[in-house]
Amino acid sequence: MLFTRLFLTMGHQIITAMELRARLDNHDSLQLIDVRSAGEYAAGHVPHALNVPLEELEGRLMDFSSGPVAILCQSGARAQLACDILSQHHGDLLLVQGGTKSWIDSGGPVVSSTSSRWSLERQVRLGAGFLVLLGSVMTVTSAPGWVYLTMAIGAGLCFAGLTNICGMALLLAKLPWNRSAKSQGTASEVRSA
Repeated sequence: MLFTRLFLTMGHQIITAMELRARLDNHDSLQLIDVRSAGEYAAGHVPHALNVPLEELEGRLMDFSSGPVAILCQSGARAQLACDILSQHHGDLLLVQGGTKSWIDSGGPVVSSTSSRWSLERQVRLGAGFLVLLGSVMTVTSAPGWVYLTMAIGAGLCFAGLTNICGMALLLAKLPWNRSAKSQGTASEVRSA
């Protein structure tokens, strides 16, 4: 028998990936919402999870069922924010502790529609870090003018933090490896399969 440990936190409950898996195996009526970016979602998500990126959450309240809703992201931080936002509109929220990473670590199946295994957020951190490092090294070894590259990246990160609009993420999302794979079959082929 599964002993489910649920914690009530600001109008929502916290469950582990294993508890989520047990509920899904028992065919519990449960809607899964993944609040990561479209690129992260395409790189790998829990089967049957609906992608509602965190920044679109309040505009898509009608996409949520009236029953229990499990919210997940990559590790749990964005899912916590989503639960805080949704708790005003929905009474039966479950925060999946550890998110998709915990789901994968527990051996849960993953649906992937792109070959990218790096989240968009991770790509932004790598890109910004590389540009800051490049600007710093070039400033010290070559020409002081390179410091402006470092300053521009810092300003861009501050802007992204204040407005939740990241120019680098928008550019990276357009790259081929961050786009979802398109289905090659027709609707009739999918139905007959």
